Amino acid sequence: MDRPRLVLDPTGRAREAETAELCARGPATPVDILGVEAWAVADPLLLEELLRDPRVSKDGHLHWPAFDDVVPKWPLALWVDARNMFTAHGADHRRLRRLVGGAFTPRQTNALAGRVGALTDALLDGIAATPPGVTVDLRERLAHPLPIRVIGHLMGLPAYLEERFRQHVDRVFDTTLTPQESAANAAAFYAMLDDLISAKRERPGDDLTSRLIAARDTEGDGSAAAALTEQELRDTLLLVVSAGYETTVNLIDNGIALLLSHPEQLALVRAGEVPWSEVVEEALRRDAPVAHLPLRYAVEDIRLSAEVTIRRGEAILAAYAAAGRHPCRFGATGAEFDVTRPVKEHLAFGHGPHFCLGAPLARLEAETALSRLFDRFPGLTLAPGAELLPVESLISNGHRSLPVLLSGPGAAEA
Repeated sequence: MDRPRLVLDPTGRAREAETAELCARGPATPVDILGVEAWAVADPLLLEELLRDPRVSKDGHLHWPAFDDVVPKWPLALWVDARNMFTAHGADHRRLRRLVGGAFTPRQTNALAGRVGALTDALLDGIAATPPGVTVDLRERLAHPLPIRVIGHLMGLPAYLEERFRQHVDRVFDTTLTPQESAANAAAFYAMLDDLISAKRERPGDDLTSRLIAARDTEGDGSAAAALTEQELRDTLLLVVSAGYETTVNLIDNGIALLLSHPEQLALVRAGEVPWSEVVEEALRRDAPVAHLPLRYAVEDIRLSAEVTIRRGEAILAAYAAAGRHPCRFGATGAEFDVTRPVKEHLAFGHGPHFCLGAPLARLEAETALSRLFDRFPGLTLAPGAELLPVESLISNGHRSLPVLLSGPGAAEA
């Protein structure tokens, strides 16, 4: 890579400028992600091609020559070192994905609608008890607890572990940690997963964790190997709780913030001119819950143009936040939030073989949370002087807090 590199800000504070810069730099450009060089791909058309190209792998153990040198000292080591469907390629990816896929079928997702609604209503009941004029942090009170309780239900996660899981997941996405802090968090996360696996082995239930353990422990009469290794079991559970939680938190958070920041758009929804499903899609497009997703690797040289070739073994970064606003698909209005936009096509859930299995569930949670929140509190406003600061991450795309008043000046009481 002999072109100037864009150094990505680990705090997330430069995201708006970085997004504009990535769109302006062309289909692919060199970036520095916490000291690691990669090709950031922001053009959604090119990104779609690469995400389904068999010459692009997610297995750094096999296809990233820099792996052994980088991982021991890189804060994002867990993102490339884990052994699960997120980092697998080819047949291994298909094997691991099948084990989890049954929990996220359309039928299974639809069956969760009642539980998602009940959890949402319970959280809103708690929020409604807030005294008039007192600020409520909706990221903390709604966007956070709903996804962790839904994924906790799917995994059979004991309620007393939910907060600990949340703390560890938050730190997985925090790109301001040192390598030592990141490694310590990973070790503590794995220790908690091991405790969960041990408990479920003793007392299995009707949940994804128990089913994955059964797949691991069933070896038949010796003629058939286990469906996954012990490390793949641990890392698959780590992936499910992390991916099923943080991204949906950001989706709900961003959806609320966008609507409150654009009251004219909210008015269209309230008038019934735009369904809530379209609001969710526009929020996903405009503010992808994952801004950048590390990493993929070129299995062989991939020629993009006369000037640009991604060489075998070079890393590729999917720049989803920039792809969602890119002018090649959305023209000059890509950065605008417009619920009436006729084309809301986005890559917020990925594309190709690694398309997010939990996308239908995330959509269900977001549509339920947004519709019931705004129905319950018609006078909802951002708190006066609210500063929506980004979470400290170049990966996670949300806010540290979302302060609101349940009833703004002159609004009807909830």
